Amino acid sequence: MAAAAAAKAAAAALSAGAAFAASSGRVHAGLIPGWSSPSPAPAPGAPPAPEPAAEEKPRVRNDNPRTTASGFNPEPLEEGVRLLDEMTKKHSSTEVKKTFEHLKKVQETKQAELAAKKAEYMREAATLELERTRTEYEEKKKLAQTQAEIKSQVARYNDELARKRLQHEHEAQRTRNHELVKMQEESALKIEHIRRQFEEEIQELRKQTQQEMAAIEQETQRQKSRAEAEAKALEKKLSEDVNRRMLIEKANAEREKWVQAINATFEHIGGGLRTILTDQSKLTVAVIGVTGLAAGIYTTREGAKVVWGYVDRILGQPSLIRESSRGKYPWSGVPSRAMSTVTSKLKNGSNLGKDGKGFGDVILNPSLQKRVNQLANATANTKLHQAPFRNMLFYGPPGTGKTMAARELARESGLDYALMTGGDVAPLGAQAVTKIHQLFDWAKKSDRGLLLFIDEADAFLCERNKTYMSEAQRSALNALLYRTGSQSKDFVLALATNRPGDLDSAVADRIDEVLEFPLPGEEERSKIVKLYLDKYIVKAGEKGKGLFSFFRRQPQKIAVKGITDDLIREAAAKTEGFSGREIAKLLASVQAAVYGSTECELTPALFREVVDYKVAEHQQRRKIAGHA
Repeated sequence: MAAAAAAKAAAAALSAGAAFAASSGRVHAGLIPGWSSPSPAPAPGAPPAPEPAAEEKPRVRNDNPRTTASGFNPEPLEEGVRLLDEMTKKHSSTEVKKTFEHLKKVQETKQAELAAKKAEYMREAATLELERTRTEYEEKKKLAQTQAEIKSQVARYNDELARKRLQHEHEAQRTRNHELVKMQEESALKIEHIRRQFEEEIQELRKQTQQEMAAIEQETQRQKSRAEAEAKALEKKLSEDVNRRMLIEKANAEREKWVQAINATFEHIGGGLRTILTDQSKLTVAVIGVTGLAAGIYTTREGAKVVWGYVDRILGQPSLIRESSRGKYPWSGVPSRAMSTVTSKLKNGSNLGKDGKGFGDVILNPSLQKRVNQLANATANTKLHQAPFRNMLFYGPPGTGKTMAARELARESGLDYALMTGGDVAPLGAQAVTKIHQLFDWAKKSDRGLLLFIDEADAFLCERNKTYMSEAQRSALNALLYRTGSQSKDFVLALATNRPGDLDSAVADRIDEVLEFPLPGEEERSKIVKLYLDKYIVKAGEKGKGLFSFFRRQPQKIAVKGITDDLIREAAAKTEGFSGREIAKLLASVQAAVYGSTECELTPALFREVVDYKVAEHQQRRKIAGHA
């Protein structure tokens, strides 16, 4: 009984304490040790749990807010304390302690269960929160993916539209370009057709003009021959009459002289003059004699001019030729050619004995030198076996020895050579075609074969579709193409140019051998410096050979001091980029500097000074020309 009463008292006390805790603060359940809120907070996102229905208790008035909590009723607690004191007084403290221990364990068990449930609720709430977060993330991700797909679809659509628009524009532009090209081709064909018609008409007119000129020339020659024959006959007749009358008058004069010698000694001059002036027959004879003599002189001079012009046109050298090993006339060059042949053989023989090369002053790259020697031997054998010659093209910078190589190649192969310049054709105008034909007719008359070297060939052998090319130049090019359409056994055509790409394709098609003449290397420059040093400095003061050489004033001998091979190699190294012609000009400047000095001697200091000056001048010239 006592235990039951104690238990009831303890329960009442505990319930009073619980009511106090619940009334003092439902949220602050952790103020009482070992006590927690009986109902956990609902999980986020979960529907709110229905609150249990409870009977509304009358609110207890708080008249003492300093000692009591707001809305707390202390009566149950006081009752519980009172009962607890009574129970303590009636029962032993051991039973009370046991009862409290039992109740405390029960309460701890309940608190543990509540804590476990609270933890379970918290885990479920965290799980729900995590699920909600994941769901929101998935939704946002799907939304972002959907938006990205929509944007990509929109971009692809815009790209497709832009591509289709560009394709449509390209198709339209291609169509317009095709139509424009077609119109241009049709226009070009029409222009070409009209040009050909004009050329044919011009050729026909030219042929008619040439025929008429030939007919006029023949008629002129016939009239001149007739006039010459008539003049000669008249001259002969007048001469016979004059001679007969002069003999008669002479006999009369002699007779009268002997008869009147004594009487008219002092009056002979006056009487003779008076006789001539008063005698009609004597005056007539004198006038006829003087007139016949003048007519004979004039007729002879004009006839000689006409005949010599005809001979010069038929046998003479064409005006386009600037230099040739043949004489101006077939009979005029025989001694000089024979002497040149002998001299060339002696010179080549001496050169072959020295260095195995037969090109004298021409210093080229070893591989190019070998190629030129092969061409010379092949050309000589070609002439020997009466085979057709092979045309050549020499190209490279100016001053690299193209003209000299062509001249020496002709001499080595035993051919005559003739040099012309392409720039001489354009000023001829309408006569260019005639001059080209005369040139090739003259070239065919060489018994030894002729190497026709055309320097600056691109001046009139350029592309025929150039707008600046005149009709006369185009006709001259056509004439050359006509005369070189097939391989010739009479002449070799050698072209030289600095711009081989400008040549007409038909001209390039007629070329069989192409040789590039590069700028000389250091070894070649060293040889060229030695060559022109010997020519312009060492041998500059030697006496010339000849019959009257002793009567001419000889140049002063130059004294050479300290010019070694090392100095020459140094000059060759400094003159990188120089052509052979520029090196020759450099040594000519050295000679001028020596002649300008007082001692007339060449020293290393003076040589270096001139070389450095010319090298600086060369670099400045290249900079001005835009090559540097």
